[in-house]
Amino acid sequence: MIYDLLAKFYDRFNGDADYTAWGDYVEENFRRFCTQGRPELVLDLCCGTGKMTFELARRGYDMTGVDYSPEMLNVARETEEKLSLPHPVLWLCQDAREFELYGTVDACVCCLDSVNHLTGRGDLLKTFSLVHNYLIPDGLFLFDVNTKEKFSSVYGDRCYAFEEDGVFCSWQNDYRPKSGLCDFYITLFSEKADGSYTRQDEVQTERAYSLRQLRRALAECGFEFLGAYRNLSFEEGDDGDLRLYIAARCKKPAPALPNEIKSE
Repeated sequence: MIYDLLAKFYDRFNGDADYTAWGDYVEENFRRFCTQGRPELVLDLCCGTGKMTFELARRGYDMTGVDYSPEMLNVARETEEKLSLPHPVLWLCQDAREFELYGTVDACVCCLDSVNHLTGRGDLLKTFSLVHNYLIPDGLFLFDVNTKEKFSSVYGDRCYAFEEDGVFCSWQNDYRPKSGLCDFYITLFSEKADGSYTRQDEVQTERAYSLRQLRRALAECGFEFLGAYRNLSFEEGDDGDLRLYIAARCKKPAPALPNEIKSE
């Protein structure tokens, strides 16, 4: 699994993400859209190494972090041991398409284009349906996506490389606009204690979704679409942006999904 491969280096690869500003933006969404006041229980779905989980936990939210990668969660747990948080984080190693919680939550965040990793037929509906199931009535769902524009103009068929302190990572992109799928062929070299390097190779696939597709999936799963925004703001965004930040509100009861989606 790619994130088991990258777990130790993941935060260095995403060092340009401003989690303080992102946390401020999440809280402004809470203030604007949460009809039942400040959330207490918050789910960070596809939490990775827990950077957003910790950012919100420091602000007093009782956090649950769900991720499919044991190695990413191990990094998160090791980080938590060094922190002094108001509440301990509940970590669950589960697939976003099949996750189970112990009860409902007041809000769910899903950051760093994790939704783009839902590539299979029905995966988007499965995940959105589960988020809906575990949110309280009028609970808030916040997520971001890389757009088709980003897959086309930034990823495309280009090759990128990253190097820092004994780590070299390169990835070759293969984007197919007709299907919306993009394969990332990743090679990671990491330095060992003796100065030699270990090579690891992995392929990761993401899917580009249009705003129309996302709105339709949210509606099918019982969400009220609140907005799609750009640049951690409340300026209306569209498919021409590189990244969209989407807010939706859970309306109960949930509509029934087709049996083929449930059982796939």
